[in-house]
Amino acid sequence: MSTDHQHARASLGARLRELRTDAGLTGREVARRLDWPPSKVSKLETGRQTPSTGDLEAWARIVERPDAAHELCALLRSFETRYRTWKRQLATGHRARQEAGVIEMQRTRTLRGFESGIIPGIFQTADYARNVLTRYAELRGTPRDIEPAVNARMKRQEALYAPGRRIHALLWEGALRVLVCPPDVLAGQLDRLSGVLGLSNVSLGVIPFEAPLGVAPGDGFWIYDHRLVISETWHAEMWLDDHDSITLFTTIWDSLSSAAVHGQKAQRLIARAHAALRTG
Repeated sequence: MSTDHQHARASLGARLRELRTDAGLTGREVARRLDWPPSKVSKLETGRQTPSTGDLEAWARIVERPDAAHELCALLRSFETRYRTWKRQLATGHRARQEAGVIEMQRTRTLRGFESGIIPGIFQTADYARNVLTRYAELRGTPRDIEPAVNARMKRQEALYAPGRRIHALLWEGALRVLVCPPDVLAGQLDRLSGVLGLSNVSLGVIPFEAPLGVAPGDGFWIYDHRLVISETWHAEMWLDDHDSITLFTTIWDSLSSAAVHGQKAQRLIARAHAALRTG
């Protein structure tokens, strides 16, 4: 869990405790009135459990501060929009998240991103995307709405041909070789990447294994104009829109970009990965 998320949840818990003590109630009294186990009150107040909106509304009612419900729910929304667990996001499958990506892409004029272990979704073939989404559905135990999700991911690729939009993508060389799909599917995906290199509004850089780096390759992230960063971890996806986060990720991107090769040099790295499939 991110430190920012922990701090935000702890701050919400402190506000709950403040409202309870102002009302002259003990934690056990709140638990009894709400028919909750006492441990739940303790976890909420210490930031060890995330409340639901229903929990917050019930809390405001019990402490006789119904006017505080709006404030509490606003605090909850403010950090849930920053830190979105995959379990919650994918509760109904992958399609909704892919469609959210389409909307963000349509709002964006300049997109900068980095991936260390996978071909970016905006460049994926349908076969590659199908394999990736299937494997992550298996990993997370989420509904398998694979075909609608693949269709939504393909729709995002309209941005590759939209006038006035620029896409600057960086790949760690290892992403060209990760077999999250059968070798023939990866071969087709590498051919697709070679074609992307020729698009006028796309800059694709590959960071060679042997390149000296200012920062080590880490989790993938994407910067949407200067308003939003979306970064993925195994457990969650962070949507960050504060100035400090955007500045930090921009600095990381600039550092990685300085180590990347483009054009014919990038093409040679793609060809090297393609050749490894034939000899592997």
